[in-house]
Amino acid sequence: MAEITVTANTGLKSRTSGVAPTRRALPVSEVTKEKVSRSQTGFGEFDRVIGGGLVPGQVVLVAGEPGVGKSTLLLAVAHHVAEGRTQPTVLYVSGEESVEQIGVRARRIGADSERLLLADENDLATLLGHIEEHDPGLVVVDSVQTIASGEIDGRAGGVSQVVEVTQVLSRVAKSRRMPLLLVGQSTKQDSVAGPRALEHLVDTVLTFDGDRNSMLRLLRATKNRYGPADEIVCFEQADDGLREVRDPSDLFRAHRDKPVPGTCVTVTIEGRRPMLAEIQALVTATSPAPRRGVTGLDSNRVAMLVAVTERAGPAKLSGDVFVATVGGAKISDPGADLAVCIALASAAVGLPMPADVLAIGEVALSGDIRPVPYLTQRVTEAARLGYRRVLVPRGTRRTLPRIDGVEFSEVAHLDDALARLRRLSVVVG
Repeated sequence: MAEITVTANTGLKSRTSGVAPTRRALPVSEVTKEKVSRSQTGFGEFDRVIGGGLVPGQVVLVAGEPGVGKSTLLLAVAHHVAEGRTQPTVLYVSGEESVEQIGVRARRIGADSERLLLADENDLATLLGHIEEHDPGLVVVDSVQTIASGEIDGRAGGVSQVVEVTQVLSRVAKSRRMPLLLVGQSTKQDSVAGPRALEHLVDTVLTFDGDRNSMLRLLRATKNRYGPADEIVCFEQADDGLREVRDPSDLFRAHRDKPVPGTCVTVTIEGRRPMLAEIQALVTATSPAPRRGVTGLDSNRVAMLVAVTERAGPAKLSGDVFVATVGGAKISDPGADLAVCIALASAAVGLPMPADVLAIGEVALSGDIRPVPYLTQRVTEAARLGYRRVLVPRGTRRTLPRIDGVEFSEVAHLDDALARLRRLSVVVG
């Protein structure tokens, strides 16, 4: 046992005894030789968002507001895992619903695997007893706020209880090399269990959200020790559960026979996935108290783009102005700025943008069109879906791949883009 002398800033010396390590320190070259083994759940989009499958001992926290569909999602994942495995069982433990209530949902979504075990339990010790008895290959706990430990004072759902339960379950999962999926209810401030007390205790954090008035649900990876932390996948809420949406671009644009004024299509980046989105604008005549309505976009940024658009062209935007996205899409990507401006100008002057034209670019206060990241992925997605004329920021065309049948037009300033709108509209008319 070696003695280590520690010198503090005060100049005083203290002596402490070091303990011989039980495991030696390994060279990083030796550690990186071993590849991380993953087991796919069989639920393709879920596997994609976590990086390709579950890692042994991985602890995943799925957070979201009550009623968004977290329980339905994880029950479907549990069913797919149980169907795909040959020996281990899957244990689904709910502290919110009885086994009979879970069974109603399971019948609705077709989760009827014999290796999927259901339990309703609120006591941590009893939950651990279920794990000891069945030795499952995957455990789902819905939700972590409903489980309480007898070793900790306080009610279930309190910060100390939630942290203790998560730490104990994480240790068990890693010692058994058993993946663990935890449901965490979010508050209105989009934090889990009040403070963000759990995110540093788990390996992966997924947020599941969506508008209650829309069938679309988005599952995002905000932290992932075993994969990309910016991935996003889409699901569609249906009567028989959640359906995977492998090509979400089709959901975020309107399908019509001919172009109409006040619309423009762009490509946004959600995580690392390019998705088409249609921006729609409505501009009415001047009124004594003009209104501004924004849906699916940042209202402050749209207000700035309204001012820049009015200064750059003949469009008069002093009346009522409404801007929205199609399909309930929520866009924070500045690459959609140019499409917003074109939609506003198109609505104001009554000229439609042709159906095969798409616009990508960030608009500055000066009206300059600035480059945006992932431009190659954006234009490739646009070409795949049949867009043949793409407006891009100046100086970016040389970096783009040559795509047969696709014409890239550079625009340096919003004036250029609005002039292009007028010329293209004349051709369409």
